Amino acid sequence: MGFKRHKKTFNPNRPDRGHEPDKVLIATIFTILILGLICLSSVSAVVSYSKFGDAYYYFKKQIFGAALGILGFLYFANSNYHRWRKFALAFLGISIVLLILVFIPGIAANYGTSRSWINVFGYSLQPSELVKLSFLLYLAAWIEARKDDLHDFYSGTGTFLAIFGIIAFLMLLQPDIGTLSIITSASLIMYFVGGGKLNHVLGIVLAGLLVLAILIPRSEYQLNRIKCVIDPSFSTDDKCYQINQSLIAVGSGGFWGRGLGESRQKFMYLPEVSGDSIFAIISEEMGMIFSSLLIGLFSFLFYRGFLIAQKAQDDYGKLLAIGIVSWICIQAFINIGGIINIIPMTGVPLPLVSYGGSAILAALSALGMLVNISKHTKRE
Repeated sequence: MGFKRHKKTFNPNRPDRGHEPDKVLIATIFTILILGLICLSSVSAVVSYSKFGDAYYYFKKQIFGAALGILGFLYFANSNYHRWRKFALAFLGISIVLLILVFIPGIAANYGTSRSWINVFGYSLQPSELVKLSFLLYLAAWIEARKDDLHDFYSGTGTFLAIFGIIAFLMLLQPDIGTLSIITSASLIMYFVGGGKLNHVLGIVLAGLLVLAILIPRSEYQLNRIKCVIDPSFSTDDKCYQINQSLIAVGSGGFWGRGLGESRQKFMYLPEVSGDSIFAIISEEMGMIFSSLLIGLFSFLFYRGFLIAQKAQDDYGKLLAIGIVSWICIQAFINIGGIINIIPMTGVPLPLVSYGGSAILAALSALGMLVNISKHTKRE
């Protein structure tokens, strides 16, 4: 876990102010955010009124979460990303502590079958959302420091697996398969981009699939989710109820949609309409055109992040940029893929769109870092 001495590229006493940030990236981020808030105000109206007597309850809380997220965005967008490297080990420690907190009585808050939440002064917080950022900050610094050893299985891949294994083990205990799959994907992309061998990465993927093949049959809940992908009709009123209602919502939206606010599925037919099922209601109300636009925005976000990674001044910036943009866009793919039933549902939110203060705070803070990296890219 140690770091090698290397030539410094940033002097905190003489900060590089950089150039103008990627304004197209910023516009893309806030377009998704604003569209998400508009859609959430409609999608969550029925469940908000049913639970709290206020049709805008979830929307108001999301506005508060978005405001905190924007503050995080502005802070990290204006803080030179190099300064975070020296806190790499601290970020690893923070990641581990956050994941342990969900098992501590009095702090932990259980929802359903998962132990992924804690209570902080009366507010619910999902630590794994913050771990997405803190662990990637550590990993970017670790890969940069070990880039000459990554070709070796024992000093490179073996050590990487040992570190990642701690995070994976704690997430499996919750269990939080959705978040684990996002962090795993982003971490492997960073490892490969940083210099890891392709055959080592493919070996890790195959080993992971083998482990899942062994564990999933032991979990009826996870096994049923896979069965629902293969045949959504095998348990339409129970195990596959959510995916069937999601497909009904997406299909009934047609080309243009029923119209904003006109969803039928949000009237207590589809579970988690403001969370992981929000894309289904968006498709129902706004249709295929708008849904495709939203998918296009996430794709374009990945493209801008990829360009920033390519032009980064150093390996740390490159790794951090590709890690952040991979996290956001892989999560979007996993969410949307689950809704349209091309992959099993995992319960992860749609970034910048689904309801959730922890998620929007973490995502906007990370994207603020990406914007800062864009300010320090190489000029053409």
